[in-house]
Amino acid sequence: MSLILDQIDITLNGQKLLDNICCCVDDGEVLSVLGPSGCGKSSLLNLICGTLPNSFGCSGQVILNGVVLNNLPPCKRQVGLQFQDHLLFPHMTVGENLAFALPAHYRKSQRRERAEQALVDCGMSGFFELNPAMLSGGQKARISLMRTLLSEPKALLLDEPFSKLDATLRSSFRHFVFQQIQSRSIPALMVTHDEQDIPDKGLLLRL
Repeated sequence: MSLILDQIDITLNGQKLLDNICCCVDDGEVLSVLGPSGCGKSSLLNLICGTLPNSFGCSGQVILNGVVLNNLPPCKRQVGLQFQDHLLFPHMTVGENLAFALPAHYRKSQRRERAEQALVDCGMSGFFELNPAMLSGGQKARISLMRTLLSEPKALLLDEPFSKLDATLRSSFRHFVFQQIQSRSIPALMVTHDEQDIPDKGLLLRL
């Protein structure tokens, strides 16, 4: 798998935010996009996942596994987006939050099984019936990420995923995120303003 950004330009009100962005992110790799607020990081994420407002102009191609995404609706792009906020549904249990993300072709018994396995994978076995409000910040972050991954994305976008965690949680969750990306062999693009978030062997794009 690979995510390719080919000659990406983004403009707003005649002002160029991004100019000729070209890069290729292979499976299991993380491209860190580093830059201050307002430099176009979030606009790049919106372009990739198909939610860039019409007020922006853009050119170039976004290519995922050989498929040009530009004209596809967001629901057809198979791109997962992980926000800095956990956004767990308060009216669902932890397990129901996870199962909600699974593609529709999974039967009810399979949904429970895969949600339970996701809890094992993130070190939270036995949490299926808990209310999300009972979780710590680090636990909520892990469940939110696993929910995104259970949707079976072909690429993962990370929008400041560690910014709301304290230093200890940030380090352990950062390791967990990069481990999941490698084990699932999907390309990932991470927006951040903190150089400490950049993986040692990752790719870097400064804006």
